[in-house]
Amino acid sequence: RKITDAALLVFRILLSAELIIAHGLKKIGVGVSEAEQVPNPLHLPEAFNSLFADAANLVFPVFVIFGFFTRIAVLPILAVTLTGYFILHWNDALLIKDTPFMYSLCYLFLLFMGAGRYSVDHYLTKKSS
Repeated sequence: RKITDAALLVFRILLSAELIIAHGLKKIGVGVSEAEQVPNPLHLPEAFNSLFADAANLVFPVFVIFGFFTRIAVLPILAVTLTGYFILHWNDALLIKDTPFMYSLCYLFLLFMGAGRYSVDHYLTKKSS
């Protein structure tokens, strides 16, 4: 049990830090000469699409790192990664669509497993019991 909780902690931190660094920061122009244009394959209002994608790549991963409302926080991330896989990159080569596929698998795993013992979620549920 302890090794599983420790593994979930390390997995949450590394996965979400990677999402923030590799995909989130460039959407707001950090580390690149110009902010990345956020694709809008569902034709949502542009401001909403950008805000949702930015939050899914920058804000909600921080929630996941701390294990704070983890199962809820992964939902917007999954909305973006699954849209990337099934809609934006469906007809692309495997080497292109593997990134949203792998992120989707990892965050689906956290959706089902939860954050584990080393999380704010665990502290809050333990406190309320």
